[in-house]
Amino acid sequence: QDGPQRKKRKSEVGEVDKQLDILAIGTAVGSILLYSTVKGELQSKLDGGHDSRVNCVRWHQDNCCLYSCSDDKHIVEWNTQTCKVKCKWKGDTSSVTCLCISPDGKMLLSAGRTIKLWDLETKEVYRHFTGHATSVSSLMFTTVKPMNESKPFDGITGLYFLSGAIHDRLLSVWYIRSDRKEKNAVMSFTVTDEPTFVDLTVSEVKEEPVKLAVVCRDGQLHLFEHILNGYCKKPLTSNCTIQIATPGNDGDSTPKPVPILAAAFCTDKQSLLLVYGNTLQPIIEKVSLNTSEPHICLVRDIQKVLSLKTDAALIKVKTPVVNSDTKVLVPGIPGHSTAVKTPALGKEKKKNKRKPGETEESIEERLGALDIDVSKVKTPGGLPQTDSFAVLLVQGLESNDAEILNKVLNTRKENIVKNTVARMPIHAVIPLLHELTKRLQGNPYSASVMVRWLKSVFTLHASYLSTLPDLIPQLGMLYQLMESRVKTLQKLSRLHGRLFILVTQVAASQTVQEVPEVNQTAKLVYEDDSSEEEGSDDEMIADKDSDENWDEDEEKEEQSDEQDMTVEKEINGDSDLEPENESEEE
Repeated sequence: QDGPQRKKRKSEVGEVDKQLDILAIGTAVGSILLYSTVKGELQSKLDGGHDSRVNCVRWHQDNCCLYSCSDDKHIVEWNTQTCKVKCKWKGDTSSVTCLCISPDGKMLLSAGRTIKLWDLETKEVYRHFTGHATSVSSLMFTTVKPMNESKPFDGITGLYFLSGAIHDRLLSVWYIRSDRKEKNAVMSFTVTDEPTFVDLTVSEVKEEPVKLAVVCRDGQLHLFEHILNGYCKKPLTSNCTIQIATPGNDGDSTPKPVPILAAAFCTDKQSLLLVYGNTLQPIIEKVSLNTSEPHICLVRDIQKVLSLKTDAALIKVKTPVVNSDTKVLVPGIPGHSTAVKTPALGKEKKKNKRKPGETEESIEERLGALDIDVSKVKTPGGLPQTDSFAVLLVQGLESNDAEILNKVLNTRKENIVKNTVARMPIHAVIPLLHELTKRLQGNPYSASVMVRWLKSVFTLHASYLSTLPDLIPQLGMLYQLMESRVKTLQKLSRLHGRLFILVTQVAASQTVQEVPEVNQTAKLVYEDDSSEEEGSDDEMIADKDSDENWDEDEEKEEQSDEQDMTVEKEINGDSDLEPENESEEE
């Protein structure tokens, strides 16, 4: 550097040299470790800044400051000499996942899902950008100077920066404008899978294109070369794709892909450093760039290079050579979680003491004495234990033993079925489903029992079944069976209803027929006297009728005379009679 700046920096040279060999490591508990690569030891630990997992750490290029972001939504500025927090502020409403410092060191980019540009002096937001739908995993500036050189440069306006996010196959490029209007990406690069590692060459001159190397999760490397000159609507595809594969000579004729783990541009910008192979022992190789071909496949034999050597101390454990015909019984049957019952000491002593005349028990008798059979393993209620059922079920499925399977699957107790399915190992779920499907095709009576097992399997192992990629083919037969059974349900229920009505009517008619006929003749007859004289005394009846009519006429005449009398008295004013006279008249 020229002039007074050079003199100023001389006093800081010693401190800067010390900082060059330090590696900052963010931890899951929130602390940051400073590791000296020269000494090969931990130099210091930064505590008290974050309460949660540290997602990103960035060194400031000019001073000894370190910036870190975390899941606790905060950004922390550290002084690495004093190992204390210099400044701490809230960076986002959710976790902050990535940071990047501007080329002039005065601005800081932070990102959770939205991207913010901060002024490091005031710690205020300078610009907002829309960002990505998922958490941002990479942020980096692509230009040092603005493309439009006519306007004075303030250190940030006119620069481009790049961002990538997890589960997002598009890398977005953003432009920092002088106004706050534009918040969306100006262009994007498309790749085949989620980007895991991104490196680029910074464009320093207007005509110089930006070279971008993107390593994807599928192990491919995509190279882009583009001049950043404003808005571009369509996503840009890669100029060149690099893959690595094995030659496929030794025994296996098919070449196998070798995943590329990372890639970085060399200082000449014309060659790449590729990191590929195994993460435990990666291979680093320098490759010259040739973007004229769209697809490059590098053939590398990594088997010879990646021969992991074991220490001689581990050879103390010798593996016995086992013949393929022999069957080895390993302790611990899959899914067997029963507690081993240790017999009482008194009984053991009795067993060990043999009488002089007795012979020693054979191995067969001893095995027979073990609690393997379901009939012998009894709980206080008299039912077999569910853990032994689980073991038996696994054994039956592995050996395809119909007797064991019948014994277990014909259980009707809901509780035992649930516990057995719950204690079953995961690997036995699919074989059990196949066995249940096979049994469902048989007798409908057995199908009603199998449905209980199916219900328990689907409720308890739904999460495991949903992870299987070939679930639909596995359960194809079961789906067809269920559909065929359900199709006839409506017709059968209608038929059941009609038959029920018919049967009840027939039964009702039978009961009516069985009832004895009731004798309709009266047991007691009552005869009135008038009915006897009815025929002979017709004339007398007529006379009586005439007499009754005569009496009625006389009564009517008397009533009318009385009414006339009362009317006359009312007219003459004699209506107020004495009570005695009233009673007499009445």
